[in-house]
Amino acid sequence: MNKKRCSWCNLNNPKYVKYHDEEWCKLNLDEDYLYEMLLLECFQAGLSWECILNKREHFKKAFDNFDPNKVSKYDETKINELLTDKNIIRNRLKIKTAITNAIIFLEIEKEYKSFKNYLLSFTDENIIYETGKTTNELSDKISADLYKRGMRFVGSTTIYSYLQAIGLISSHDKECFLHISK
Repeated sequence: MNKKRCSWCNLNNPKYVKYHDEEWCKLNLDEDYLYEMLLLECFQAGLSWECILNKREHFKKAFDNFDPNKVSKYDETKINELLTDKNIIRNRLKIKTAITNAIIFLEIEKEYKSFKNYLLSFTDENIIYETGKTTNELSDKISADLYKRGMRFVGSTTIYSYLQAIGLISSHDKECFLHISK
């Protein structure tokens, strides 16, 4: 029997189905994963998540396994190398933002002892269960704070998607086999 999934999930794309079933809205506060998802969500701005997901492995290779320590040290030579990589999104502004955001991510880790602690300082360690939204008070607050710190491509909609990706917001459609209501 076929499982009912969220309406946005393209059932013809195995990567998308796997992401929906195994990652999306499942709590994962591992520091490496938190940075990976932040980088990918920032590249997704203005594009579809499916486009980014299809290029995820290429992004991983291009961005040194999503290591913020390495990304924070990228120079103009590396930027130019990334701009010639047809397997990722070749947007100079987003690439430069990835570098700046990596630096700020590391600063936040240092200040809070982890990026996880930073995020949990906004949530009281609670998961939000809601559907049909693209922003909320939590995404507004985190977005504003990250922007104030100097991050870019972290608008409230992007941060809301990020919080769904890492499981601090659970938004599976009511008809989806993974839906949880609280």
